[in-house]
Amino acid sequence: MRRKLRRNEVLTFFARQSPTLIGMEACGAGHYWARELRNLGHEVKLIAPQHVKAYVKRNKNDGRDAEALCEAMSRPTMQFVPVKSQEQQAALMLMGVRQQLMTRRTQLSNAIRGYAAEFGLITAKGLVKVEPLLAQIARDESLPALAREMFALQGRDYARLQIELKAVEARLMAWHRANADSCRLAKIPSIGLIGATALVMKAPDPHLYPSGRHFSAWIGLTPKDHSTAGKTRIGKITRAGDEMLRSVLVAGATSVIQQAKKGRGRPSPWLVALLARKPPKLAAVALANKTARIAWKLLTTGESYDGARMPVASKLAA
Repeated sequence: MRRKLRRNEVLTFFARQSPTLIGMEACGAGHYWARELRNLGHEVKLIAPQHVKAYVKRNKNDGRDAEALCEAMSRPTMQFVPVKSQEQQAALMLMGVRQQLMTRRTQLSNAIRGYAAEFGLITAKGLVKVEPLLAQIARDESLPALAREMFALQGRDYARLQIELKAVEARLMAWHRANADSCRLAKIPSIGLIGATALVMKAPDPHLYPSGRHFSAWIGLTPKDHSTAGKTRIGKITRAGDEMLRSVLVAGATSVIQQAKKGRGRPSPWLVALLARKPPKLAAVALANKTARIAWKLLTTGESYDGARMPVASKLAA
């Protein structure tokens, strides 16, 4: 059958069909349609768009996209995206709203600093310096009245963003404390509140990955493989998967490395040996890769992180 359906005709059409297997791209609203079609008794599988694109021959259009999707569904090694529930998507929305508020706060603080610099008002870096700068501008009567009015408007927006961000972070903390997996992951060095919640929210079913390396490769922390004719060529990391999750893991690893270089904390012998022969940035990616594999192990087995096992395992390996 080849038939083009409008949005308001989809559920009516599939309600008349016997239960069947439906393949869809994991694009915008894909999880919503998957839930609705499952409620009608169908089996729905979502495929990442980049996996479908390989089967589009040429001259992309809706028909060829559907043909490529059918071809991708027939592959025995095809990987599918788990369908998220409404609760899981609400949790992801909480993380996304926090990121948006932080981005808007950074944009606004940069705008305030830029406008203030045009009047010769300079302050040190950091978000804690923005409010004192606004207070200084409000007291400076040498500035034009219009400028002070615009700075006051920006100050009200900045204060509102701070209040909204604190409220969202409080909700995020409550979600973290109510989730056992997130609490266990937060005990891993270099994974804090944000890293633990992001891992649980964005990877709701870790059993889909055969090993920790597959999980790390899904995040994009494994090197590119461009081997041919028996020659192995390993390059930079793939940067596949979720950018936010990868950046949080690398940032956490960078923090651990900075503390280790200052002689603080208790870094594992593996990390100390790695820093002795590799640059800090490369070591941070390697530590993030290792951390992702540890997180996968804890998520699949239900165990808790035991820091005492790391030095012993590193010494045995040496």
